[in-house]
Amino acid sequence: MTNYQATVKWQRNSDDFLANKYSRCHEWVFDGGAVVLASASPDIVPSPWSVEARVDPEEAFVASISSCHMLFFLSIACRSGFQVESYADEAVGEMTRNEVGKYVVSKVSLNPVVNYSGEALPNHDDIESMHHEAHAECFIANSIRTKVEVNL
Repeated sequence: MTNYQATVKWQRNSDDFLANKYSRCHEWVFDGGAVVLASASPDIVPSPWSVEARVDPEEAFVASISSCHMLFFLSIACRSGFQVESYADEAVGEMTRNEVGKYVVSKVSLNPVVNYSGEALPNHDDIESMHHEAHAECFIANSIRTKVEVNL
């Protein structure tokens, strides 16, 4: 079994906590030393109590799905003999209400653009197959109820 750790730190910085006027800015500290400045989404908590320039949990969720998919895709492409030069994905998460009225990230659309080089270039069927396998293997995608679609 493997464990993953993140420490989330927040500190009150005003006297207006009970009036719901407090900063949602906080930090995520990871075991390797990376620190991510985080905040509530300004779509959920208005400024000045959130900061748009910081990462919000919803964005991080979308990024983790995209990142996991990409890492599996790169591994599959390598194993299949296709040399990848670059991979970019403008992933989009969609927030809606579920069947009981709670907000959920109901869908994440991955929009990968992959550039290849070398003698062996994948055809459309190869690319679809590698993305399908990457989705099936992705640890994050296997852990969530959110619909993930890959737009090619």
